[in-house]
Amino acid sequence: MLRVHNFSISVDGFGAGPDQSLGDPLGTGGERLHEWMFQTRGWKRMVGGDGGSEGLDNDMVVAGDTGIGATIMGRNMFGPVRGPWAPDETWDGWWGADPPYHHPVFVLTRHARPSVTMQGGTVFHFVTGGIEAALEAAVDAAGGLDVRLGGGVSTIQQYMRAGLVDQLHLTISPIVLGRGERLFADGLADGYTCTRMVASDAATHVILSRA
Repeated sequence: MLRVHNFSISVDGFGAGPDQSLGDPLGTGGERLHEWMFQTRGWKRMVGGDGGSEGLDNDMVVAGDTGIGATIMGRNMFGPVRGPWAPDETWDGWWGADPPYHHPVFVLTRHARPSVTMQGGTVFHFVTGGIEAALEAAVDAAGGLDVRLGGGVSTIQQYMRAGLVDQLHLTISPIVLGRGERLFADGLADGYTCTRMVASDAATHVILSRA
């Protein structure tokens, strides 16, 4: 199964803010989309921390990391670098030496680059053959577990238009961004039904499943 999990959007439908940059990778105001998650015990453990809240939001974070054997992401989610990789390229993602994946991650790009092995079992592979090639490689690497589609917005849209996403868990954060990258274009959600909707004080969780 290919699934999107814990992808946060604003009340007005944006999955990232405008003006993304190295210093502001989620765009202006975009980090606020994920405040519901940063306080949970599950997230803190993923990034090597302690403590954190329990309850519904924590359960959703844990569920999003359960049964996953590989992740696919777009190049923008991996980092701010554009065009061909530099011969001495040192950028290895936004997350530091020990990214919170701990399994193979397949990065969509037009430019080849050797795989990058990180601490904790995360290995970034760079796929130049398109979304189907990335999915095939991720399914093989997952070893019978699910593949998570991490984002960003344009990557999720590409897979949805191709009819390849089986389930989306969207988290609606109680903020309004006004502009940025909107997830749902016309007709993009056709063929999906809402199979669950629950809310905490911090966010509303919506599960969309492909019919």
